[in-house]
Amino acid sequence: MRRTPKPLALVAASIAAMVVLAGCGDSSSGTSSASPEASAEETSASAEETTGETDDGSYYPITVTDMAGNEVTIESADSVGITDNRFFQLAADWDLPVTVAPRDLMSPNNPLATDESILNTGTHSEPDFEQFVAADPDLIINGYRYGGDTAQGVKDAAPDAAFVDMTGPEDQSVDEYVTESLTLMGEIFNKSDEAAALIDEFHTAIEDAKAAYDPAKTVMGLVTSGGEINYSNPLDGRGSSIFFNLLELTPALDAEGSSDHTGDSVSLEALAQANADYFLVLDRDAAFADSENAPALELIGGSAALANVPAVQNQAIYIMPSDYYLTEDVFAYDAVLEGLTELFSTK
Repeated sequence: MRRTPKPLALVAASIAAMVVLAGCGDSSSGTSSASPEASAEETSASAEETTGETDDGSYYPITVTDMAGNEVTIESADSVGITDNRFFQLAADWDLPVTVAPRDLMSPNNPLATDESILNTGTHSEPDFEQFVAADPDLIINGYRYGGDTAQGVKDAAPDAAFVDMTGPEDQSVDEYVTESLTLMGEIFNKSDEAAALIDEFHTAIEDAKAAYDPAKTVMGLVTSGGEINYSNPLDGRGSSIFFNLLELTPALDAEGSSDHTGDSVSLEALAQANADYFLVLDRDAAFADSENAPALELIGGSAALANVPAVQNQAIYIMPSDYYLTEDVFAYDAVLEGLTELFSTK
């Protein structure tokens, strides 16, 4: 059951005081081994707090280590705030009791996006922290767009909530992150079997795509944004670089670039000269319902400069799902991997 949020009128006057007080609290907790003299009951209680397995069948409290390496004790998860878009679909599929989230960042295909019982914190560019105060969550799953100063704002607005940081180390591979983050989510919500199944599906999709791919053929990542065709570099370019990493794809163009969400501006002539066998394309505009820009396939197919590129001539172009820019989760990865498997097998 979702907890009924506090009316905003009751919390507006106290939000400033809560933010100030948040910095004074210490919500950390440690664990210690029982001494040899400890009773059997004390040892059992310690194990229960760590594993979540209790005699009465309840799951919480549990202590976990989040993706940033912090030890977090979760007393309950009856009211959950979630800001990391990589876990919105998971929250919907697992029917988690979400009470506050940036619904503006959700895919229109996600049923939570239109659930008015979930207080909407808006986008990461202008987060509405009062919604966290009103929801008063027990647990917050935070990360990705809600990082840095925004993450601190979330902590200050909900100082009593267990705060799980889903930001992994910078040098962590995509495979490692997906595996470890899903394992953690399974541990937090007592869904370890479901998490393991998702991880298995992900690894199967990787192996299938690898088996279908011929390393002699080259791939180029593109981002279409604002009606323009931009370059996505294979190291950290938005969208495509994840799949260069997972599948060890051979880059048609190995030029440096940025991780900018609109890609990098490189002349179409330079892109054409690379003669890519495949194009892997993130259509950023497709994620926004009010976009009036041409679809990615139309832009690429209508470009005279790219007309003689093998990827265009052979129609060997894969466009990521329309909501990929909003989701970027394991389900989106699986969809792209399956699409690439089909492309590599037929083109």
